[in-house]
Amino acid sequence: MAMRLISVLACVAAATASHPPPYGHPAPQYGGYQQHYCDPTAAPACAANSSLTYCLEDAEYPAYEIKAAISQDHLFAKKYADIGTQSADDLVDGLSAEQESAFDYGYYTGSSKGDSPYDVTHWAGPAGYICPSDVAYAQPRRAQNVAGEWRVIVNDVHYYTQTARLETCLHPDAACRALAPCYKSKCTQKYIYHRMLSYDPCDPYKGLFIDIYRLPAACSCHVPAL
Repeated sequence: MAMRLISVLACVAAATASHPPPYGHPAPQYGGYQQHYCDPTAAPACAANSSLTYCLEDAEYPAYEIKAAISQDHLFAKKYADIGTQSADDLVDGLSAEQESAFDYGYYTGSSKGDSPYDVTHWAGPAGYICPSDVAYAQPRRAQNVAGEWRVIVNDVHYYTQTARLETCLHPDAACRALAPCYKSKCTQKYIYHRMLSYDPCDPYKGLFIDIYRLPAACSCHVPAL
């Protein structure tokens, strides 16, 4: 009887080995399973052709996973906060949202850096900041935290958003508009740390947590000591 049972088990083992598991279910491996390594410092697809440390658009945004994480987080309401209607009306003294959005630096060549230093575009032009910049009241989808690891930002899921005013120098290190060469001025990029509710795609079991990101906040004119 024992010999017959051993023969049956041997036949079952041989049949299992000769027929792979159906429809993508991997065969179990002795000693556990093979885990896929996820590198949190690797840039996501949305940042593949960019030098920026954040993505405003993300075709691979894991909306389903974020929704699930929100529904499972009993402290979500205490972690979340945002003012989604930010604009110059609230954040820039003496300037309206309409005025700021109308700024156009298309004429500007980045004077002091081009073939014709301090050309006419340095001295004249329509209204705008002394250091030309791009301003966006944005809702980042992904960003690189201060530790150099990429995280998913909770944004545009259900009705939850996280908005940040991003201001980026269009011509960093160029002279400040309308200042004479003798001042040796230059436009300097400034940053600010933002705390945002985040999700780690490499470790979803963390759930939702607050992480810190360094994002562009202003383009200021710097004049060195004379």
